[in-house]
Amino acid sequence: MEIKSKVIKGMDIKEIKKLTDEVDGWLHDEEAELLYKLAKSCKGKGVIVEVGSWKGKSTIYLALGSKNGNKVNVYAVDPHTGSAVHKAWYGKVWTLEEFKDNIRRAKVDDVVISVVKTSEEAAKDFNEPVELIFIDGEHEYDFVKLDFDLWFPKVIEGGIMAFHDTIGWPGPKKVVADHVYKSKYFKNVKFADSITFAQKVKQNTLGDRIKNRYVLLLKNLYEFLLKFLYGVSAKLRPPKLIKSIGRKFVKVLQLLWKYFQ
Repeated sequence: MEIKSKVIKGMDIKEIKKLTDEVDGWLHDEEAELLYKLAKSCKGKGVIVEVGSWKGKSTIYLALGSKNGNKVNVYAVDPHTGSAVHKAWYGKVWTLEEFKDNIRRAKVDDVVISVVKTSEEAAKDFNEPVELIFIDGEHEYDFVKLDFDLWFPKVIEGGIMAFHDTIGWPGPKKVVADHVYKSKYFKNVKFADSITFAQKVKQNTLGDRIKNRYVLLLKNLYEFLLKFLYGVSAKLRPPKLIKSIGRKFVKVLQLLWKYFQ
């Protein structure tokens, strides 16, 4: 689902991007703006949790959204020793100081609480209700599923769970397909770029489940189209033209769905 807004709380998205342009990380424009808007929409019924912060790029967007909303605390959970992929790329990893510097430069350190633990370690001692969680830790299926199992019970009814890299990465993709899109505990499932996000409910309706499956179909078609047109894995960032074509294709499917309802 394309996030259309170009302006955030009187500040152009380009100005906000300047805060994170030099922050190392993997977050694209639609995803960044989505995280901002989700955090800004939090009512204060629970806190915001991020599992996997790396050097703070996504943390900053969550925190900026929170500061321009109800100033909900953002708990950034990361052992700062990197994932298996990071270690393969960089060798020994330690990102805590750089994370803190980036958070301080963005002037969001007043709402960000760094939790230097693994997701499993943090969840054991975490007693705050969670209104929004962004899961972006290890991407292997078992780890993503563990993150889901650990944090799902802590998310309040009506809260939002969001998952990064659900296009192109088998682990996150399978977890959201099996446990979000096909679940009876979520409604309003959507996707923005590679992020899948949904609202937790006590029990969804048949109509909710049909809509969720329909959005899953759109997501799979969107991913297929990216791969077909670009000719490589959707993990790689496709050119803007191809992304635009993919989104137009999704919109056509959405219009057809509405017409035949």
